[in-house]
Amino acid sequence: MKWIYLSPHFDDAAFSCGGLIWEQVNSGEEVAVWTICAGEIPPGPLSPYAESLHKRWGTDLNAVSVRKNENALSNQRMGAATRNFMIPDAIYRRSLSSGTHMYDSDAALFSEINLGESSLVDVLGQELLQYLPQVCELVCPLTLGGHVDHRLVRTAAEQSARRMWYYADFPYSVDPEQDLIEQGGEMISTPFHISKAGLGIWEESMAAHASQISTFWSGTDQMRDAIRSYWGKEKGIRLWQFV
Repeated sequence: MKWIYLSPHFDDAAFSCGGLIWEQVNSGEEVAVWTICAGEIPPGPLSPYAESLHKRWGTDLNAVSVRKNENALSNQRMGAATRNFMIPDAIYRRSLSSGTHMYDSDAALFSEINLGESSLVDVLGQELLQYLPQVCELVCPLTLGGHVDHRLVRTAAEQSARRMWYYADFPYSVDPEQDLIEQGGEMISTPFHISKAGLGIWEESMAAHASQISTFWSGTDQMRDAIRSYWGKEKGIRLWQFV
């Protein structure tokens, strides 16, 4: 069976599902990670917000190439194939009418999709339909945490009318069952076991995204503690489907 994980950014599939992806590959499944917001930085000045993120990441204007290389290493560790789409990260996107940055703060980034991007949702939905094989297991973020790019990916993927699996957006959510109760929606979950070997690969696939560790943790040791604690609740993770 072919599994396709839709990853809004270079790190999302690895952070949320790295151990499961390796287990599936190790059992003979074909797995690919499709990173949606993998496009180059558009011409023009960055917002102060984007500049501050580059400074924290230690990437400057090489952010996309650095993160692509990190993603390639992470996917190699998991054994997953790579496909990168051309949409820029939300922190780089501008209004077509005014030219202003649409997502220039944490508040804007963790919000609803800007009304000016309705056509972007449609374009991505059509692109996914173009590339998706007739038969595959499609896995999409639940959007727990509310990041606008996660919303973009889920909304576009649901336009395909495919029956999909959904993964919890770690580390935005560490208690997905409770978060889903608060979010609402009739969904059922299926547990997937991840071995200690799979946990080790999960940690290494996350560590490959070195520029992004500081977004959530003080360093790789704290990251490893966090993922071990998350894994330890069920020795694996769950994927969700609508009833």
